[in-house]
Amino acid sequence: MAQSRPLDGIKVLEMQGLAPSPFCGMILADFGAEVVVVERVTKDMVQIPDRMKKNPFYRGKRIIRIDLKDRKGKEILKKMIKISDVLIEPYRPGVMERMGFGPDEVFKINPKIVYARLTGWGQDGPYSRRAGHDINYIALSGALSLFKRKGEKPLPPCNLLGDFAGGGMLCALGIMMALFERTRSGKGQIVDSAMLDGAAYLSSMFFGLFYNGLMSRDIGTNRLDGGAPYYQVYESKDGKYVAVGAIESKFYSELLKGLDLRSQDLPLQEDTSSWEEMKQRFQEIFRKRSRDEWEEVFKGRDACVSPILDIWEVKDHPQNRERKLVYEEEGIIQPSPAPRLSRTPANPGKIPNMDHTHTKEILASLGYGKEQIEKLFKDGVVE
Repeated sequence: MAQSRPLDGIKVLEMQGLAPSPFCGMILADFGAEVVVVERVTKDMVQIPDRMKKNPFYRGKRIIRIDLKDRKGKEILKKMIKISDVLIEPYRPGVMERMGFGPDEVFKINPKIVYARLTGWGQDGPYSRRAGHDINYIALSGALSLFKRKGEKPLPPCNLLGDFAGGGMLCALGIMMALFERTRSGKGQIVDSAMLDGAAYLSSMFFGLFYNGLMSRDIGTNRLDGGAPYYQVYESKDGKYVAVGAIESKFYSELLKGLDLRSQDLPLQEDTSSWEEMKQRFQEIFRKRSRDEWEEVFKGRDACVSPILDIWEVKDHPQNRERKLVYEEEGIIQPSPAPRLSRTPANPGKIPNMDHTHTKEILASLGYGKEQIEKLFKDGVVE
């Protein structure tokens, strides 16, 4: 008997989008939800050209392509909404309403549905209908300003913070909270998940540090933003890098021992006037050994020192192998679902061929007969 998953029986409609919304849907699918991706097909729409043929975001999902400008196409989506628990839509405010599937219309069809709206700027405010990407959302949130060295320009952390952490991940959390609340009220609700909001929320600690006078406006001079020598990245002899996070004094002491330094010969750990000098000194020492040699040096020490792995090295590290941090499917290395549940763990499905849809089987499950399905294809209502 197959092991159960926490979201078994939950049906999710995911309107086609890029990055944050399919990541949100992937999380739900990994933990058991039945996720159907609704791709919009219209006569004047060009399909996304850079879609990966084996995209981990689509694992465990099914795909249906519908012309939502066609009356019959709208009827198909209405049937799907009626039996679904969650709808995820990633469009700018007003797009779903213009299609006839805004929250008011959808709640008339299914008052128990959780309607998740995943956008960059949110559903209101002067920026709400403007275009944007991860870099824009985290810029306005204040988060991007934290990612820089002293005197240098901010460096975007790829699109991890806005799209995935502040966007897809928090949207999935919002969906779960709404589903949980539904067990008490029996009612659905709207989840307004904005990447702007999410990036700011994730920055809560730094707002606290700053407004308590514990963080300087001169970014790049503080403990956690590259200012301190004990919370820093150092280059090794082989041109690779080592991460040091020895904040607490007991860890800092072990760091100094590993570097063959004596604390009595050095400035105090929190003497900020010596930080630049200490960073240079630490860097000179780290350049004397390779990255992997440093890992061996600190193997038995609680010094908070670790190698910085390139993404293609992750699968080979012994810690990651034992944790099964990543797994391979048809040559695609992808991270395993997290967090890990002891009794009802996630079990990610296969990545579908992106050139193939599950349109016929989905239509059949909605009660359409063989002849009806053939006519829908012939008329271009579905693809």
